[in-house]
Amino acid sequence: MTFDLATLVQPATSKILLVVLDGLAGYATADRGTELEEADTPNLDALAAAGTTGMLDPVGPGITPGSGPAHLSLFGYDPFDYHLGRGALSAAGLDVHLNPGDVAARGNLATVDERGIIIDRRAGRLPDLEAVEVIRRLNEGVSIDGVEVLFVHEAQHRVLVVLRGADLDPHVDDTDPQKNGCPPLAPMAQTRAATHTAGVVAEIDRQARHVLAEQPKANAILLRGLDSHRQLPTVQERYGLRAAADAIYPMYRGIGRLVGMDVIGPPVTIDEQVLLLKEHWDGYDFFFFHHKAADSAGEDGNYDAKVAAIESLDAVIPQLMDMTPDVIAVTGDHATPSQMAAHSWHSVPVLVHGELVGRDHVERFGERYCIQGALGRRPARELMPIMLNVAGRLAKYGA
Repeated sequence: MTFDLATLVQPATSKILLVVLDGLAGYATADRGTELEEADTPNLDALAAAGTTGMLDPVGPGITPGSGPAHLSLFGYDPFDYHLGRGALSAAGLDVHLNPGDVAARGNLATVDERGIIIDRRAGRLPDLEAVEVIRRLNEGVSIDGVEVLFVHEAQHRVLVVLRGADLDPHVDDTDPQKNGCPPLAPMAQTRAATHTAGVVAEIDRQARHVLAEQPKANAILLRGLDSHRQLPTVQERYGLRAAADAIYPMYRGIGRLVGMDVIGPPVTIDEQVLLLKEHWDGYDFFFFHHKAADSAGEDGNYDAKVAAIESLDAVIPQLMDMTPDVIAVTGDHATPSQMAAHSWHSVPVLVHGELVGRDHVERFGERYCIQGALGRRPARELMPIMLNVAGRLAKYGA
């Protein structure tokens, strides 16, 4: 039997700030520490020294998470009970309404060679202006009888693809193999009802390659995370929180929206994110502040760029603390080690700072420091009740 945390929720005026450095964690080698350990982070170190630290497993030990389940876990949703495909998240982030029966997928503009082998899953992280032109060509050139196909630019190489028509079903495997050096995967139906949709996806792949054949970078599209709209219980219903999401990338605004957060902005830079936080500080109890750059650098295998991305977040910590949150937690949604250039299963460091949280002996924010912290190693979904209790928002359980 799953315990309903809502039964303990009590009113309070406290404010909680959750800072998520996407792809934060990594792993040390004999030659050097993780990106976080090597970064110059005096402000995060000061928070760790004055608070409590530990390590989080986004989904479970040894399981490599996608961004969707990893974020749901940070918001206190069991990722095995609540699952959202990347398509539904992207649609919510772009404020594209999904009707009943629609199917949405997350797409990557990609580069394939003359043999159809993927040589770059992200088409060189195509600049937005170039990507918009490619997507215009797809919207004009891809046509399937009985199915409306809509391509919407998300950011850089990322594309939302929405299918509208009769008898569509999202239970189709990805065409994105999530690695270079191989051809796109064939879209396989997971159920008999999805056979038609698998055929539609295969036709999109064929037509897209034809339409984009002369493009120097983006000459194919890879799809993953097919899904339809789903209704999740909100953070207001679960925790009594008026919550806001402050994120640059659409998908992370989308996951905030799907769990009932108001989406502020959109910002374009981290400085704009800080300004938005200040402007809206009085209107909400809980803020989700998302920083993407560390994950992008990790996925590119760029160790130094990931270090720099972490340092850029550290630089704004004093401004965040000037707003005097009652509780601030800093962590990542998952690990993206630059050695792997991909998400990984490694645990993620976390710090929690607040008047009532106490402190442990850890004085630096990093993987090999936080593993010694008082929070220990625990499922990421347990972070939310910890933040709520430190903020005085949970009553005692039992007599």
